[in-house]
Amino acid sequence: MANIRLIRQRIRGVSNIAKITKAMEMIAASRMRRAQERGLAGRPYSEKITQVIAALAALPMEGKALHPLLQRRPVTRIAVAHITPDRGLCGGLVGNINRKAASFIPEQEAAVKLITVGRKGFDFMRRSGQDIVAEFSGLGDRPSLLDTLPISRIIIDDFSSGAVDEVYLGYTRFISTMAQQPVLEKILPTEPAPIPAAQNVEYIYEPNPVSVLGELLPRFIEMQVYHAILESIASEQSARMVAMRNATDNASELIDDLTLMYNKARQEMITSELLDITGGAAALA
Repeated sequence: MANIRLIRQRIRGVSNIAKITKAMEMIAASRMRRAQERGLAGRPYSEKITQVIAALAALPMEGKALHPLLQRRPVTRIAVAHITPDRGLCGGLVGNINRKAASFIPEQEAAVKLITVGRKGFDFMRRSGQDIVAEFSGLGDRPSLLDTLPISRIIIDDFSSGAVDEVYLGYTRFISTMAQQPVLEKILPTEPAPIPAAQNVEYIYEPNPVSVLGELLPRFIEMQVYHAILESIASEQSARMVAMRNATDNASELIDDLTLMYNKARQEMITSELLDITGGAAALA
């Protein structure tokens, strides 16, 4: 016969866990809405500056030195900015982006060094024995552009000085509340996107296109890093909300099963006691 006291303790313990996961779900839901709004609000700016960079890079610039962020070199060293959450309990999100980066590194013939953003990515890459040159954590749920500028500055300086020949950005792109996609995209050297015919408009740049391009390219990299971090935060909060909701539902199902087991055990105990009383009364008679 099952121990009624142990079952009651398990029900109490699972109920406490369900309360915690429900509270974490509600917190993640409130943070998710703010993170989604910030991530989605930054997309129009990201798309527009990409169009401007593409238009500038397509202009003829004979006799002008190529900007350092546009220079192509033989690839002997690669840097990867690996963006992950600081905390877990967000389903398979952390594992997916870590596996994405871990499968990318052995495929490269060049040496790969890492700039980790987030505690989970740093711990994973350190255990894997990867070359980590910089580590950032504790950015919080609402970082500003100023908070991410040191990351961008390391990327820009390393590429401009020739310390690395390519830079990749690994993060989790927010698709929807139920879907997040790990991506690894090259950001340096900058490759201007093709301009659709409907958006191919001629602009007049002051003082000149070369100066404007020189000022915009570093801002473009800073924007890409910042937007990737916002996308990663929105993905993290969405995944955590879904994971905590699933945990709460599983806890509720377990409580129902334990309650049924408890009732059966209690009924068996009562039946056994009645049989003992009836047997004792019959023996006295």
